[in-house]
Amino acid sequence: MIKKILLPAGLLVLLTVQVAGCKEHVKEPAVAGSFYPSDKKTLSETVDGFLAKVEDRSDNGKLIALIAPHAGYQYSGQVAAYTYKQLKKRDIRTVILIGPSHHVAFDGAAIYAKGSLKTPLGKIKVDERLAESLLSEEAQVTFNEAPFVKEHSLEVQLPFLQRVLKDFKVVPILIGSPTRASFQHLMEKIRDILHKNEKAILIASTDLSHYHDYDTAVGMDRKIIDAVARMSLEDVEKHLSAGESEMCGGYPVIYTMAIARNLGATNGQVYKHANSGDVTDEKGRVVGYAAIGLYKSTLTKAEQDELLALAKKTITDYVTERKVPGAETNDPRLAANGATFVTINEAGNLRGCIGNIVPVMPLYKSVITNAVSASSRDPRFKPMSKEELKHIEVEISVLSPLEPLKEIREIEIGKHGLYIMKGQNSGILLPQVAAQYKWDRETFLEQVALKAGLQKNDWKDAGLFIFTADIIK
Repeated sequence: MIKKILLPAGLLVLLTVQVAGCKEHVKEPAVAGSFYPSDKKTLSETVDGFLAKVEDRSDNGKLIALIAPHAGYQYSGQVAAYTYKQLKKRDIRTVILIGPSHHVAFDGAAIYAKGSLKTPLGKIKVDERLAESLLSEEAQVTFNEAPFVKEHSLEVQLPFLQRVLKDFKVVPILIGSPTRASFQHLMEKIRDILHKNEKAILIASTDLSHYHDYDTAVGMDRKIIDAVARMSLEDVEKHLSAGESEMCGGYPVIYTMAIARNLGATNGQVYKHANSGDVTDEKGRVVGYAAIGLYKSTLTKAEQDELLALAKKTITDYVTERKVPGAETNDPRLAANGATFVTINEAGNLRGCIGNIVPVMPLYKSVITNAVSASSRDPRFKPMSKEELKHIEVEISVLSPLEPLKEIREIEIGKHGLYIMKGQNSGILLPQVAAQYKWDRETFLEQVALKAGLQKNDWKDAGLFIFTADIIK
């Protein structure tokens, strides 16, 4: 027997009103018909035409992030295609898009955290779970639709994504005036997302120099492109602050580089750079564009051999003649900024070990600098003599970025090195040291505290970081 269910009077009407009142958040296109075609067929053919002109390329390393321009397709579409061709054969399900806000000023970052974004090719769903996980009122990272209404920096990326990917979602982020809290919050959150999700990628949106003559623009753009390719956040900030280069998406690129570097990115690969003058042939006032990928690349055997030979030559030249070799390299991996330690052993005993933990100079220059210091400036030893050169062994450790240690059990003996900070004291021990002495985790922590001039138990309330190292010897 089926029982009738009687609803209280007025409840059916209330339910109907509630359902009807639930409106989906849909970001309508703002620049369809101006920045790119508003007709679906024409837009598909336009994007596909750009992509067809880009040759397939083999990657040297793991792709972590991308940079793409955001001007009208008639100007920057072909350059953007070089960025998006890299996704053509990848199984990407989440795209974190980060761009500048051109029309609305605000502090921190705005995220479109619900619903979908629409183009003439259809709707793209927002990854609401991930987007909401990024929100923080305290860090000024908020769900704020207003900056997205007229903004083109992210919108022009969407048709390219729709033509190269299937079954994907987006997390759209616009950067206003960054605060320290918003930068740190987003960097850590996005880093963790990308670390856990191999099917997610970060894409920054920016154009380069604006409205200079062709030759001036080329010079300005080359500086900033070189700094990005070398993964030098320091030089990117320096060039932008000094007005030597321009990027309207400077902050999004800095966010992206910081996140990528924290995930182990070693270098950028420049797929294409051009400016509007290359398209229109009007070279009085041009805008620059670049397509770049940020990669985590391992050193090849040839690159390792080159660095080791460079370290040995540097030590020999400096000890015998007090001169530093004037080395140069065309290898983009060796020219990218890197952090290294150079270790010298003599008859199995340590003779010198000096390095830098932050990648503030090109990798090959880091090796030269630290080879000189390890041979002649380690305060624990006298400067090396010529006679000792016959008996030394040289080892290079290429360090990964430092990561905050969250739990002691994360430390893997033989894989991780330790860096400690407390007050004015700091110290570092390389991964191979703990393995050599067969320390357990607690002994390793005590030893790095002692290395920093602290008491052995001071690690318990100190700042601790882990890292890995590629050992060349």
